[in-house]
Amino acid sequence: MAVPKRKTSKRRRDKRRASSYTLNKATVTECPQCNEPKQPHRVCRECGYYKDREVINVE
Repeated sequence: MAVPKRKTSKRRRDKRRASSYTLNKATVTECPQCNEPKQPHRVCRECGYYKDREVINVE
């Protein structure tokens, strides 16, 4: 049975594992009300609308 000759360093181990933990890019859509970029399923920070309804009052 194959046995490693030397202990794997923490740096080498963590470098190998880091490739599987990369974060995905955030999805950005266009607000139908004001055409500003926003995340899907979130209230638009520019106009305060969500699904054609004003949810928060933005001055």
